[in-house]
Amino acid sequence: QVQLVESGGGLVQPGGSLRLSCAASGNFFRINDMGWYRQVPGKGRELVVSITGGGATNYVDSLKGRFTISRDNAKNTVYLQMNSLKPEDTAVYYCYAEVVNARFTSRGYDSWGQGTQVTVSS
Repeated sequence: QVQLVESGGGLVQPGGSLRLSCAASGNFFRINDMGWYRQVPGKGRELVVSITGGGATNYVDSLKGRFTISRDNAKNTVYLQMNSLKPEDTAVYYCYAEVVNARFTSRGYDSWGQGTQVTVSS
């Protein structure tokens, strides 16, 4: 059992910044990858960035330099710092975590947060 709760979304002007947080709670053995997807109306959910348990990151090239992911394993929390926001960044942002319930299981199941709205508009 795991619950992911996002926070930090909101309305900002172009060029502004937001910091999203996603905290995992519940019963699980460990969390492997964590990350963020986003979705806009009429399009599928797309990966923004992921981070492994060891801290290796995988960014969408177009977002490098503006978005930064980090995690605090002790707090089971992943963050997304978003700078220089553009209107095209407007989307619902979803946190995910690959949750493992047994020591010798390398791949777990994906758990998703409820999403947090990010709106970039003047």
